[in-house]
Amino acid sequence: MNSFQVNCWSEHEELKVVMLCAPSAVDVTDSKIAEQVGWSEPVDHQKAMENFMALKTTLEDAGVRVIDYAKELSNEQQLLSEQLINRYFVRDLACVIGHQLLPGNAGSPLRRPEYPHAHSILAKWFPDQITSNTQPSQSLECGDVMLLNKNAVLINLGMRTTLEAVESMKERIFQQGFSEIAVIDLPKGNDTLHLDMNCNVVNSNLMMAKSFVRYFPVQVFTAQGNRFDMLEPFLKRHGLDVYWLEKYKTIPDINLINLDPETLVISKQATKEQLLKHPLLQKKKLLEVDVTELEKGGGGIRCMTLPLVRK
Repeated sequence: MNSFQVNCWSEHEELKVVMLCAPSAVDVTDSKIAEQVGWSEPVDHQKAMENFMALKTTLEDAGVRVIDYAKELSNEQQLLSEQLINRYFVRDLACVIGHQLLPGNAGSPLRRPEYPHAHSILAKWFPDQITSNTQPSQSLECGDVMLLNKNAVLINLGMRTTLEAVESMKERIFQQGFSEIAVIDLPKGNDTLHLDMNCNVVNSNLMMAKSFVRYFPVQVFTAQGNRFDMLEPFLKRHGLDVYWLEKYKTIPDINLINLDPETLVISKQATKEQLLKHPLLQKKKLLEVDVTELEKGGGGIRCMTLPLVRK
């Protein structure tokens, strides 16, 4: 694992190394249980594994190095990890910002055991880029963190991310050379759980977002202070237009990843026609993956992938 260092400055540059985690060995057997654990439907482990392998193979076939962190856990850790039903949503565990790996802090009791598991592995792999004192003081799940470009980061104060956590880590972001951090506070619900269920970067100069998001202000932090702005002018100042979506299926339509500047990895359930309607996206190559069973857990392809290196 010492053959590379973490390096990410955006959501859209070429993906070279990504961390995944296979789904647990547990079936969620009925609708009542699914509701109680925050999932939309029961999930069959075997089908979930087939989905996971399809995603892994799609990335590997595209030349991306894929690392399943669960394979690196000790036997004792494995015994617990294999029972953690949300462990494949690795995006929330940490984020690479520039040359630094910042660990998250769980905002859900169901997910708390995953974080020390993943952080211990990441610390072993990248001791010079992650340190024990970088963990935010309060909950911060990294599905709420989005790198717009080398200058700007957007963070949501969702159900599981706090302003105190953002304030405790903002200096480390500025140290990487980012000039502005915009903090938005979106509605808190299962269909707005993290930032990447409300918006996503789909091109170097384009963000796709649910239409209601335009009405929310952002608090913009700089190294010198902070001020308030609206999201759209903030994005435009950093070179991004917005493709506002009036209709959408939250997880498959918004929760996707950029493989490189020309290619998007999307769910088989995504509305391709809507995506390709925008002139900046009409020439995109779309790699479709069937992750239907995994999406029942309440997240999509972006939730399932933690970029470690983007070229």
